[in-house]
Amino acid sequence: MLLTAAPVHVTAAPISLPGDAASAALPGAMLSPFASDFPAAASIAVSPLALTASLPAFEILPQGLPTQDIPPVGPAPLGTPAQRTSNDIPKDIVVTGRKETAGDPLRAVNAESFAVTQKVDDAVIGPVARTYKNNVPSPIRRGIHNFLYNLREPIVFLNFLLQFKPGKAAETVGRFAINTTIGVAGVLDMAKRKPFHLPRRSNGFANTLGYYGVKNGPFLFLPIVGPTTIRDLLGGAVDRLILPVGVGHPFTSTSYTVPAGILGALDHRSEFDQTLKDLHDNSPDPYAATRSFYLNRRQAEIDHLHGRVEGDPAGMSGPPPSVVPFVPSDLEPRAKPVSEVPAESSSAPAVGEPGVDPAVAAPAVNAKTEAEIRP
Repeated sequence: MLLTAAPVHVTAAPISLPGDAASAALPGAMLSPFASDFPAAASIAVSPLALTASLPAFEILPQGLPTQDIPPVGPAPLGTPAQRTSNDIPKDIVVTGRKETAGDPLRAVNAESFAVTQKVDDAVIGPVARTYKNNVPSPIRRGIHNFLYNLREPIVFLNFLLQFKPGKAAETVGRFAINTTIGVAGVLDMAKRKPFHLPRRSNGFANTLGYYGVKNGPFLFLPIVGPTTIRDLLGGAVDRLILPVGVGHPFTSTSYTVPAGILGALDHRSEFDQTLKDLHDNSPDPYAATRSFYLNRRQAEIDHLHGRVEGDPAGMSGPPPSVVPFVPSDLEPRAKPVSEVPAESSSAPAVGEPGVDPAVAAPAVNAKTEAEIRP
């Protein structure tokens, strides 16, 4: 409502009465205080009614309804629902686009590198590794395998010291001494047999970084190297420098490094032949399956150092007992969903059945392993 003032003009004639007659003539009249200023008028009497009538009158005019709500003063009555403000209204954020896998910002480049490496493996590396496995007698292949891994024992020992595990460091020294002497330069793994019972353990500088909380960093799939991460790529480089820098010859000579590199690649590829077949041939998304398998076993190895899980102390330097083909959640655009994966694609037992390591069967998102899965 709007209040407006409308003046009202009222003419009040002065009343002149001599002396006290004014009060007698008009009840309630009084002498004007300004009577002495007007000699022509002996006295001026003003009625209170006249004074009141001379004030402006106020008129109330309707101006329409207000356009905004006026908040009530005081608490709301009981049972009144609380009013929602703009801050209380839920704001839905709709994001569209293809989901990217956490920890794999270079997925497009990695997937392309994986595809090219897979073609080379199918054409050259795989057939050569299978020929090596089928034609070289098992005792010779096992001797080469033991010899190469015995040379890694000083690296394992050093990293157990860095992790403040003196007991395991001492066992590693015992393994190295027994296998280097009784085991004929490590060709025979005598330390794991009776009466020693010293199993081979996997360790490296990348494990030490992971043990102290250093994150993986982006996942990488590099030619020749295979699946890795920034942390593990750095750790592996440090491991490869320990013997050449700490010992020198023959580890700095090409007459050792070239044959050792070739034999190590053949040994590793032949050991993981069935694992790679399950990951590449029996999965609708070979790249995602390889990545998940690699990161999962790598994290299991770090957790084993912390005593969080039970598992193979050799880590990923040896193939798992079985790989259950799984369909990772981060499929490539043209990969088949879970419902379309043929049940007969693998004879491996399902997750949860006896003989399956859950750390191997279940895909994970977070880790790596010392011995890479090199196609």
